[in-house]
Amino acid sequence: MIDILACPMDKHHPLELFVVTASEEPPDNVLEGALYCTECLRFYPIMEEIPIMLPDDLRNREQEIEFLARYAESLPEKITAGANPWHL
Repeated sequence: MIDILACPMDKHHPLELFVVTASEEPPDNVLEGALYCTECLRFYPIMEEIPIMLPDDLRNREQEIEFLARYAESLPEKITAGANPWHL
């Protein structure tokens, strides 16, 4: 599915995928992780297998900051320390 996803803000494709946890069955099914747009520097969390790809005004800041804090050691610094619309 990653091959068809584009950034909702600038329509950039492809997005970078960072996997935090994946399932064994089916193989490589991302449970938790993040998608990253190299064009506008936005990240989109993947929570419980679902990419949360909403425009900035519909995003849940508190939930996403909590996500970043929980996975700060597993995600790259460009997401945790510098991604849009917010970071740690």
